[in-house]
Order: sequence, then structure tokens, then C-alpha cells
Amino acid sequence: MERDDIIEYGLQAGHSEEQGRLIRKKIYFVTVLLSVVTAIEVLLGVFWMDLFPGSWHWVKWVFIMLTLVKATYIVMTFMHLGDEQRNFRSMILIPYGIFLMYIVYILIWEATYVHWVQKIFL
Repeated sequence: MERDDIIEYGLQAGHSEEQGRLIRKKIYFVTVLLSVVTAIEVLLGVFWMDLFPGSWHWVKWVFIMLTLVKATYIVMTFMHLGDEQRNFRSMILIPYGIFLMYIVYILIWEATYVHWVQKIFL
């Protein structure tokens, strides 16, 4: 007995083969980009002493920039913000950016305070 209340969404996809190719191309691009960035991060983490001896400060900034690239592509692709209108994206992303700047400010302020307290009492 065949049920008639189950909808097969895969059979009712409303796009052509050309649109399917574009979607697959986008998925492959994001997959390759995220894999390459992750591989660079891993290799940098393993071989940073050989590549950049004594410059851990720059290695940390490179990690931060690569992580921001990954986060941007994840948000824009997997959370579908890349397909939205610019005003809607701004409405969602600007508060997060302000919050991140606030967190960085707090981290820098607290690190300076801890350094000051250690200098005085130790």
C-alpha cells in the first residue's frame, strides 16, 4: 500500500540542470576554500617555528585573519546570508561586529590591568 501523504521534495526540485551546476560549483568552491584555509592553519601551527622563528606575534595575527575568512564564508554560505539583501545582512552582522570589538576592548583592558597589577605586586 502506497502512502499519499508523504511529499517527496527531491522529486519536486524547482530548478534546471544549469542552476544545479551553479549550486554544485558554489558548494565545491566553499568546500575547497575552507579545506585550504584549514590546511594552512594546521601547517602553520605545526611548522611556525621553522617558517617564522621568533615571530609568534605575527603568527597569531595570521591565525586570526584566516579564522575570520573561514567564519565569513561559513556565515555567508551555510547560514544563507550571502543570498540576502545588503540591508538585512548589515542588520544582522553589524551588531555582532560591535559586540566583537567590545569583547576585544575588554580583553585588552583586562590584560593591561593584570600586567599592571603583576608589575606592582610581584
